[in-house]
Amino acid sequence: MGRKCFISFKTEDSAYKDFIQNNLDIDMIDKSLNEAIDSDNEDYIMSKIRKEYLSDSTVTIHLIGKYSAENRGKEEQRYIKRELQASLYHGKGDTRSGILGVVLPEMESTIYRGSFICPKCSYSHNYVGINDTTVIKEFSANYYIQNSMNTKCSWSEEDRYCVLVKWDDFLNHPEGYIEYAIEKRSSEIANKIKVYP
Repeated sequence: MGRKCFISFKTEDSAYKDFIQNNLDIDMIDKSLNEAIDSDNEDYIMSKIRKEYLSDSTVTIHLIGKYSAENRGKEEQRYIKRELQASLYHGKGDTRSGILGVVLPEMESTIYRGSFICPKCSYSHNYVGINDTTVIKEFSANYYIQNSMNTKCSWSEEDRYCVLVKWDDFLNHPEGYIEYAIEKRSSEIANKIKVYP
């Protein structure tokens, strides 16, 4: 396929990462950030992660399971937060990656919660629970990108940088979702990314 993917995952979800690596025809980068980089310089940290862990990758596949939430604590989430920050980072000599969030089966009913009538606009919207109780801020802030007035009651695909897919849908067509995440890198919404939300 020619696209290199990095998988950002919690240790508890390693069986899903292994399944992707062993059963799907995807060119993977099999590295993960297991220890902190000793520096206070954010540009240096991001550049180092990109060079040593994400080099040559075009998409970060972020597995969203029961242990991926922001409210689990910054210390516990430091590695996946850094991996997503480095994936979103666009600096000198570094190109950002597309972000593909794959919702694992045990999280589907928590994230995909059906439709509701919006009290703001009176239209029906699908409720997608991407927030601090389900994902880290690096994903949610770039999935629900706020406009300058924070007046949105719904988001279209053009309003999102991160791509979201259910596990089974991803397994049925991984190349299509990976390509879609890659296309986001050159879309207008890429100019509104928040690396450090």
